[in-house]
Amino acid sequence: QVQLVESGGGLVQAGGSLRLSCRVSGTIFSIAVMGWYRQAPGKQRELVASITRDGSTNYPDSVKGRFIISRDNAKSTVYLQMNNLKPEDTAVYYCNLGLSSRWWGQGTQVTVSS
Repeated sequence: QVQLVESGGGLVQAGGSLRLSCRVSGTIFSIAVMGWYRQAPGKQRELVASITRDGSTNYPDSVKGRFIISRDNAKSTVYLQMNNLKPEDTAVYYCNLGLSSRWWGQGTQVTVSS
């Protein structure tokens, strides 16, 4: 059974940083593409970072230069380092296995105050 368990959300002031973690079990993590998505109230879920099995990363312009996705295959964990956070980054953040609609974490709330 595939499970994704997230941690690390919280409340932070604008300009601050947070690191999210997502531990994956039940699959061969090292060969999986991983992604972080977010969903703000009233908005569609959007991809904010992805990382391939060889470590290639991709980001939308809205977070490029501020967010960093990384992975530790030995720990079956993917991370999202978020720096210089802005109020518009406020959302529930979800990790995702394979950039598909099938496997998601439970979500973790990130709130950025101005």
